[in-house]
Amino acid sequence: MQARVKWVEGMTFLGESASGHQVLMDGNSGDKAPSPMEMLLMAAGGCSSIDVVSILQKGRHDVTDCEVKLTSERREEAPRLFTRIHLHFVVTGKELKESAVARAVELTAEKYCSVTLMLEKAAEISHSYEIIEA
Repeated sequence: MQARVKWVEGMTFLGESASGHQVLMDGNSGDKAPSPMEMLLMAAGGCSSIDVVSILQKGRHDVTDCEVKLTSERREEAPRLFTRIHLHFVVTGKELKESAVARAVELTAEKYCSVTLMLEKAAEISHSYEIIEA
């Protein structure tokens, strides 16, 4: 996997993936775009959500929406690493079984989400979920 990041102006940078997708990042507390740390937090949510939806769909569960709300804590001193990250999944569907959602969240946490599994080396990662009937 490859990527490149190019300085645009001020503290704004343009990242480009090998697949050609672009994203802005801002080092000034996210004035113009997300900061790199915000991007990392969103990547954890994206990776985990993809897993949860995929696992539920493969199990033929009628999932209609999935949102993950992330909260985090960071060190006060440099480097300002994440110390805690919590992912709370809000999964909506028709007659979703709690055991299926619990298993999907467990699998992303313990086996599939490479982003959170990597972050787990530096931060405490926790997960929770709720189910909403569609």
